[in-house]
Amino acid sequence: MKIEQKLAEMGLELPKRRVPAGVYVPARRVGSMLYIAGQTADTDGIVQISGTVGKELTIEDGKHAARISALNVLSVLKTELGDLDKVKQFVQIIGFVRCTEDSDNYTQAIDGASQLFHDLYGDAGLAARMAIGAKELPGGSAVEIMVTIEAAE
Repeated sequence: MKIEQKLAEMGLELPKRRVPAGVYVPARRVGSMLYIAGQTADTDGIVQISGTVGKELTIEDGKHAARISALNVLSVLKTELGDLDKVKQFVQIIGFVRCTEDSDNYTQAIDGASQLFHDLYGDAGLAARMAIGAKELPGGSAVEIMVTIEAAE
């Protein structure tokens, strides 16, 4: 099944790819590897879920923010590859979660992104992962993720 068809069946659609807010590119391809710049929980440049996990946001809110960030990753992949089915496998996810200093379960928020990639790509959607607690993220976003994938040649 095509990935975009799966997204549609899940009731999800790709957001418009946003323009970088600084001096960087949204993605860099090196051979078959594609490195995606950090993506926050925004749509059309407006952060959808802002705040701090463990304060005004729950882990479920964080998961939802990570899912929005993951959709932004997929939008970049679509632009770069032309077809989401050209993703061979997810290699690495680095997630940042805006959380309280004493939060010890914030890493679960990144499951929102990991689960979406797994739902779409099966085992190829599972990646090595790191989750880092952060004091601030761009635009006050609750989550930001960076992803590395291997693309089909």
